[in-house]
This record gives sequence, structure tokens and C-alpha cells, in this order.
Amino acid sequence: MNSLTELGKRAKAASRILSCVTTAQKNRALSAIADTLCARTQEVIAANEKDLTAAQENGMTQSLQDRLRLTEDRIAGIAKAVLEIVGQEDPIGRVTGGGSRPNGLKIEKVTVPLGVVGMIYEARPNVTVDAAALCLKSSNVCILRGGKEAIHSNTMLVELMREAVQSAGLPADCILLVTDTTRQSAADLMTLDGYVDVLFPRGGKGLIQSVVKNASVPVIETGAGNCHIFVDASADLEMAVRVCDNAKTSRPSVCNAVETVLVHREIAPLFLPKLKEALDEHRVELRGCARTAALIPGVVPASEEDYATEYDDYILALRVVDTLDEAIEHIQAYSTGHSEAILTNDYRNAQAFTARIDSAAVYVNASTRFTDGGEFGFGAEIGISTQKLHARGPMGLEALCSCKYIVTGDGQTR
Repeated sequence: MNSLTELGKRAKAASRILSCVTTAQKNRALSAIADTLCARTQEVIAANEKDLTAAQENGMTQSLQDRLRLTEDRIAGIAKAVLEIVGQEDPIGRVTGGGSRPNGLKIEKVTVPLGVVGMIYEARPNVTVDAAALCLKSSNVCILRGGKEAIHSNTMLVELMREAVQSAGLPADCILLVTDTTRQSAADLMTLDGYVDVLFPRGGKGLIQSVVKNASVPVIETGAGNCHIFVDASADLEMAVRVCDNAKTSRPSVCNAVETVLVHREIAPLFLPKLKEALDEHRVELRGCARTAALIPGVVPASEEDYATEYDDYILALRVVDTLDEAIEHIQAYSTGHSEAILTNDYRNAQAFTARIDSAAVYVNASTRFTDGGEFGFGAEIGISTQKLHARGPMGLEALCSCKYIVTGDGQTR
């Protein structure tokens, strides 16, 4: 028996208990997690420093180090997100449909947990807490398999959460961590049939596609974020610069950061120099088409690959387009279905854009950085789904539920 099978057995046993606990019990456990994170922040930071030291020694980029880094403020924010989940309605046990049949049978459609949720993700220790808290509130047990870059952080976070959950009277095995960060452990989790009810991959395109192609357990795909913003001819220049700057530089390593800005030719001569001035403050490398290069200096010629790339870094692709249709066609060709935005004062163009762009989140006059469970009012997210089955966009508590039918009769036979 390998270690993942043992974890699977423990998870399945805990899920049978967790599926029957009350909302009050779950909320006490979540509150205990938030309190513990705040009280023991320095222990988490000390563990995180070990990961950051290794990341620096291994040449990890600054933007990816930012994804890995935990500070007092970030830990406080993580704890706050847990408390927000406490305040949300319990998604389990709700009657969402049903009725009475002519033969007298009474049918109720009731929400239930998925069961055991697996997570394979990269160097994002905040995901460890977000996933555990959402799973706990939705009565799901989680098996977490983070990347080697965050192993010290994840180990400490899970240790603290398990202690907190147990102190609230729930099984510590509601939250489990795969401490083996080799590829074999990921492969084992992908094929843990009979124990894992659904698996969420969360990370770069390579990780996600590996899970989708190799998993034998059910998978909900969280997609890579090749996000776009189209600056229409009618856009307010100052607003457009501010939004594009925010979407690229506020946190370039995350999946909702913009990777390509498309600019209408009528506004490009005025807009692009202003955008470059703002982005130069963050030393953003610009890669663009020939028309872009003719309007602003220092632009690296963009290839087809550049327009298809999720950079997760201080790099931005630019392209001047002649029409709204051309912008939409570009997005349809290169989008990963995550988040796209139009900046415009033309109502008809906004309506056309939102109707024709088929992504999980489509914005009018706002930054793509808002595609986030917390920003959408979910408290946190298990991931951002770019597929269309079961869940799409930021996945909160409702996405972690399934249903069952409870049928009551008085002796009916068929």
C-alpha cells in the first residue's frame, strides 16, 4: 500500500464524519483556523522564509517569489477570508428542487458534499488555506498536494489547521497534505480511484494539462489565464491607462493579470505613449506589432507565440487593431477562456463584446484582476474554472456541492 492510498483511506473515513456535522461545528473549526493563523503568524513566516531562501538560490523569478511570499498582512488577509467563509450560508442540506408526483411520491433535490477533494497546485501557499476552508465549510475533506517550492509553508499551515480543527471537535484528517512533492505523488493522486471524488489542478498550463490528460479520477479544469483588454476608440484615456496598468502590474504573477492589450487604431497614437509611461515605472517589457513599434520606442517585435503566452511576469503584448471585430477575433484565437475586458464609452460595442466573448469573466470598464473568489463575494476560491461543466469562473462553496434526491412514499411500487 503506497502512502497516497493510506491518505485516501483516512480521507474517506473523515468524509463520512464530516458529511454529518452541523453548521455550528464547521464554523467553530473555521474560526479556530483563523484565530490560530493570527496567533502563530511568526511561525508561518519562519517556515515561508525557508521556501523563499530556496527559491532565491534556485533562481525563481521575482514575480513568482511574490506568489510564494507570506507577510503579516497577507496572513491576516488569509485569516480574514476564512472568517468571511464562516459568515456565508452553509451550502449543504439545502432543498433546491422537487415536488410531488401523481402517484404520491414526494421528491426533494438536496445539496450534498462532493466527498474527498484533491488539489494539485504550485507555489501558492494561500491556496492551502483557501482550499481547506472552502472544503471544510462545504463538508468536503481535502487532500492537498502543493509544489516543492512551498513545502515548508504548506506543512506549517496544514499542521496549524489540523490542530485548530481537532480543537473544535472535528477529525484532524478533514485536512490532509501530501508531503512527498515528487512527480510520482502527483501521479498517484491523479489515479486515486475510489478515494478521490474530484481533483482540481491549479497552476500553470503545463500542470493543468498534465492532470487533465493523465488523471483517472474526475477533474474540474482550472484554466491558465491568457487575459486580454481591448481599448476601444471611445475609451477614456486616463481610465484606460489606469485599468491596464493595474491589470498588468498590481500582481503580474497571477492568472487574472492581463497579458495582451489590444488598442483601436484611432486612439493608439494618444493612448500607447501614456500606457508606456505608466508601465515604465514597473519596468514592463513590451512586445508588440509593427504599428505599435511605430508609435512607441523600445518595443520587442511580437511573435504568434507571444500572443498565445501567459507570461506571469512584467511582460505585456500589444497590438493595434482596426475594428472591434478584429479585436474579438484576436481574443477568440488566443484566449484561454479566463477573463477579458473592453474599455469603452460606446454602449453598443460593450454589448457586442460581452455577447461574443465566451470567457468565464467578461468585463466592461474594469480590470481583469477582479476575477477572484474574494472579490466576487465568495470569501475565497478553490480555483477559477475555464470549462463549462458543473462550474465556471471563480469556484466558491456552491461549486463544491453535488446533489442527491430524497424520495418519500407510502408503499408505492412500479
